[in-house]
Amino acid sequence: MPPTEIPNKEKPKLNKAITRVALLGFLLYAVSARGQEVTQSSISLQSAVERALQNYPAIRAAQAQAQSAIAGVDLARVALQPKVDFLWQQNLASRNNVFGLLLPQATIPAISGPALGTGSFASTFGSATGVLVSWEPFDFGQRKATVGLAQAASNQANSNIAVTKLDVAATAADAFLACLASDQAIRIVQANVERLKIFSQAVHVLVDNQLRPGADASRADAELAAAHNQLIQAEQNAALARATLAEAVGHAGATLVLDAGPLLELPPDKPLVPVTDVAQHPLALSQQSVLATVRARQNILAHSYYPKFNWQSALFARGSGASVDGSLKYTRGFYPDTANWATGLTLSFSPTEIFGLRVKKKIEDANYTAEQARYDQTLQRLKGNEAKAKALLDAARKFAVNAPLQLKAAQETELRIRARYQAELATITEVAEAQRLLVQAEVEMGLATLSVWRAWLAQAKANGDLQPFLDLLK
Repeated sequence: MPPTEIPNKEKPKLNKAITRVALLGFLLYAVSARGQEVTQSSISLQSAVERALQNYPAIRAAQAQAQSAIAGVDLARVALQPKVDFLWQQNLASRNNVFGLLLPQATIPAISGPALGTGSFASTFGSATGVLVSWEPFDFGQRKATVGLAQAASNQANSNIAVTKLDVAATAADAFLACLASDQAIRIVQANVERLKIFSQAVHVLVDNQLRPGADASRADAELAAAHNQLIQAEQNAALARATLAEAVGHAGATLVLDAGPLLELPPDKPLVPVTDVAQHPLALSQQSVLATVRARQNILAHSYYPKFNWQSALFARGSGASVDGSLKYTRGFYPDTANWATGLTLSFSPTEIFGLRVKKKIEDANYTAEQARYDQTLQRLKGNEAKAKALLDAARKFAVNAPLQLKAAQETELRIRARYQAELATITEVAEAQRLLVQAEVEMGLATLSVWRAWLAQAKANGDLQPFLDLLK
C-alpha cells in the first residue's frame, strides 16, 4: 500500500510542529546540561577547606550559640537598671470585708477598707492604676558576678567556634587527601588489570599451542578476575571517599572533580612552625573557658549570702463605688479618683539560705576539680598528639624514600620471572606472586607522597593551626 501523502496546505503546520518539538528538546537538554554543570565543580584542597568553613552546618551552629551567649551578657546587664512596672485594673465585685489574719497566698483576693458586717452580694465597680519603680542600690557584687558568668559563657561559646573550625577544616583536608589516595589506587589497579589481560592472553596462546598446561590458563584467568575485583573495590572506595568529601565541604551529594595541585609531589623538607605552648591550642583554650565558667558560678555563690536592699517608689490611684457607710454609688468606681504616693527602702535577708549555699559550693568545687582534671587530660592528649604526629611524619618521609627502591626491585622481579616463565623456567605461581608484589609496591609508591602530606596535616592539627600546612600548597 503506497504511503499517504500530506497535502501541501498541511505541510507548513507540520514543519512548525517539528520545529517546536526540536526547540523544546534543545531547551530540555540545555537545562539538563546546566544542572550537571552545577553539580560538578573542580576543587582543590585549599578551596575544600574554605568551602567547609563557609558551608558546614556545625560552624553556623557554633556561631549561633556564640551570638546567643553574647545576648545573655546583655540580658545580665539589664538587671543593673531600675525596674518600672505599670498597672491598670478594672473590676466588679462585692464589698463584704472582715477583720482577721490571712496568710500570704495567691488564691483569695484582698479587700481593703473597714469591716462593715454585711453579707450582701450586691456588687459595685472598682478601678486601680499605678506605677512602681524598684531598684537595688547595692547588692554586694552579686549582679556583677552574674554578668561575669554570662561573659564566661560567651567566651566559652567563642572558644567552641575555634575548636569546631579546626575540626571541620582538618576533616575536609583529610577527606580530600583520602580522595586523592583512592584515585591513585584506581589508577594503579587499572594498570594491573591491563597488564594481567596481556599476560592472560599470552598464557592462553602458550596453552593453545600445548606449550603450557591448561591449569596455567585457569590460573591466569583467576588472577585477572581477582584484579577486576580489586578494581571494583577501589572504585567503590573512591565513590565513598568522594561522598565523604562532598559532605565535609557542605555540598553533600555533589560531584566533585579534584585538583591535586602539588599534592602528588613531596612537600619541602622543612618543619612546620609548632605551637610552643600547648595551652594555646584551641582545645586547651576551650577547656580553660569551661574552668572560667565554673569559677564564675563559684563567684556568684560567694556573693549570694548578703541582705537584699530594694528601693521602691510608687504613684497609684484607686476608685470604688462602695462607701464607708455601706451605701453604693454607681456613678463612681469606673476610674481611679483617689491618688497616693509612696517611697521606701526594703531590706530582706534569709539566714537559712546558708545551708543550701554550702551544698551548692560543694557541688561547684567538685565540678571545678573535674574540669581541672579534664584540662590536664586535654594537655596530655595534645602533647601526645604532637609526639605521634612527629613520629608519623618521620616514618612517612622514610617510607617515601624507600618506596621507589621497593618499586624498582618489584618491577625487575616481575620482569625476570615473566621472562623465566616464557622460557619454561618458572611456574605460573611464581609469576602470580611477582605480580602481586609489583601491585603492592605500586600502591605503596602511589600513596607514599600522600602519606607525607597527611602526616603534615596531622602535625598541623596537633599544633592547632592549619595555616602553615595550607601555606605549603602555595
